[in-house]
Amino acid sequence: MNKEEKTYSILVVEDNLTDTKRIEQLLRELDFDFEIKYAKDFEEASAILSSDDKFFDIVLLDLTLPGITPQNLVNEMVDKVLFCPIIALTSNADVGFSIRSISQGISDYLVKEDLTAATLYKSIVCSIERKKIFFSYDDAKTRYSDLFHLSPLPMWVYDLGTFNFLDVNEAVIKKYGYTKQEFLKMTVKDIWPEEDYPIFDEGVNSFSQYRDSFKKRYLRHKKKNGAIMNVEVQSNIIYFKNQKVKLVMANDITKQMQHITTIEDQNKSLKDIAWTHSHVVRAPLAKMMSIVEFMKESDTVPSEYEDLLSHFFDAGTELDTIIRDIVKKTETINKTE
Repeated sequence: MNKEEKTYSILVVEDNLTDTKRIEQLLRELDFDFEIKYAKDFEEASAILSSDDKFFDIVLLDLTLPGITPQNLVNEMVDKVLFCPIIALTSNADVGFSIRSISQGISDYLVKEDLTAATLYKSIVCSIERKKIFFSYDDAKTRYSDLFHLSPLPMWVYDLGTFNFLDVNEAVIKKYGYTKQEFLKMTVKDIWPEEDYPIFDEGVNSFSQYRDSFKKRYLRHKKKNGAIMNVEVQSNIIYFKNQKVKLVMANDITKQMQHITTIEDQNKSLKDIAWTHSHVVRAPLAKMMSIVEFMKESDTVPSEYEDLLSHFFDAGTELDTIIRDIVKKTETINKTE
């Protein structure tokens, strides 16, 4: 077998000196780089684990140590070496308990009577790798949980069949006003205004809710105090506690919608003003300019008023140009909306 580059740090907790020497001999047969520390009972092992600053890669634990029951030994050791896998060393008579102890945190078990270098090596390497995978998965779950619960945007998870809330983050609680306990007794429909129920019913009866694309929707939601807010929601299908559920993220866009409404109202007012200039103001202006032009061409107007009429006519023409510019700018606004 090829020599391993890694040096494994091993703690052997065994009160039988013969078994201890045999374990070391089997490891040496593998040309296996390792460092071993020994403990003959639980108290000694506990002292080593508490005082030693070196991290152990594996613990080989005899289940029949003096002064402690196998059950208590397993419980105590699992608590002390959370990140380190434990391989139980057992006899044929104790195989049943060894198998049950796996559910309590033991990584593997080896029967002393059947122990070989190959089985010992395989158990050590596999136990270490399984532990890495377990904590990698556990760490990933923690990160995703943090992203959910610490998100500044309201997020919740609901059941696709019953529409019951399964989990909500702190942002939802602050934004909507319900406690977490209240949310977990509610359905998603309870945060919709009653007048929007037909929209909700239409959505849940279509296959679109089972699509896992993060498509944006613009809806209205109701807070506990009855206030209605506009929200932009995105949702996706995820697995939560081994079942398919929907994860929803909601963004309150009420202020943005109010801002847009204000701008639209302002634009409407501007259109009304432009229409007034175009139709209401220009009509009498056109009449005034027609009268002035008629008077200029009339022989009955005294000559000393001709210059005054010309200035009046020019001012009217300038005013008409200004009104036309306002109307043109308004038409440009209409085209860009």
